[in-house]
Amino acid sequence: MLEDRTAVSSPTEWPAAYPQGDAVVDVETTGLARDDRIISAAVYRLDARGEVEDHWYTTVNPERDPGPVWIHGLTSEALEGAPLFQDIAAEFAARLAGRVLVAHNAVFDWQMIAREYARARSEAPVKHRLCTIALSKELRLPLPNHKLETLAAHFGVVQRRAHHALDDARVLAEAFRPSLRAAAAGGLRLPLHECRPLTEWQDRPAPLIGRQAGGSPGGGYGGYGGQRGGGWRPSRRRPACPYPNPGRYEVGKPLKQGMRVAFSGDTSVERELLEDRATEAGLHVATSLSRLTSLLVTNDPDSGTSKVVKARQYGTPIVDEAAFGQLLGDVEPADA
Repeated sequence: MLEDRTAVSSPTEWPAAYPQGDAVVDVETTGLARDDRIISAAVYRLDARGEVEDHWYTTVNPERDPGPVWIHGLTSEALEGAPLFQDIAAEFAARLAGRVLVAHNAVFDWQMIAREYARARSEAPVKHRLCTIALSKELRLPLPNHKLETLAAHFGVVQRRAHHALDDARVLAEAFRPSLRAAAAGGLRLPLHECRPLTEWQDRPAPLIGRQAGGSPGGGYGGYGGQRGGGWRPSRRRPACPYPNPGRYEVGKPLKQGMRVAFSGDTSVERELLEDRATEAGLHVATSLSRLTSLLVTNDPDSGTSKVVKARQYGTPIVDEAAFGQLLGDVEPADA
């Protein structure tokens, strides 16, 4: 049994600002890209102090190739009779409702979940997420790296089946409890980030389930989320912006064609659609941020991502998605 050496001595010392409940989540997927699908999901519901209330697990039929079987162990045959995501969406939502979503590399799990709900024309009832990687950094835990197995070993948690959603969620729940109590004992502000459900989604065709690489059952791709056969995920190389960069965006003025725009974090409109609209308006969509960037669009300006940090350093203006959407409606033509 894990010895809890970080318990708060008195209930009155527990920070009032802390969430009243958490949902520790792990999802296994067909890959790491925007078009990949969830094939299994697990949720451990915790009370305010991190004690387990219950847990839930399901496999999900992705209606396509299961991807890196050698990692998650779920073959086409194993998933053939599993429910579709829309069939488990209500139960999954009930497990998440009113709680903070806790995950290891939480932005990935949240984005996969948000996309699945968008495909199902619904929304996950999640307002905030907490990444246990970010929490371990805030606690300054002496970890050589930020892998889940490393965090588990630090707290003496035994991992039984790595990359199995239920066991990974259990391991994370057990490691999260002492982390949460250490944060409470030190009066640490939890690194919570807002979750924005997708309001628009556009999917691409994908190979049907059972078409694994090389045609062999249980086979796999050359890389998790890497290049795959069949050309089903074409590269989207945007044409070069035909307009010169007019410089930084100035608050209160319109955007001008040629301005370089970068994006960071969750967006309620699916990122690629938002980038398409920016390109159509004559803006230069940049994948990184530099001194030449005219504007950074993010809904979480306090996230501390590399783009946000650079924007602060360079003095690059920052606006949220809603403001950017309004600016897109009136982009000034480039100078002749």
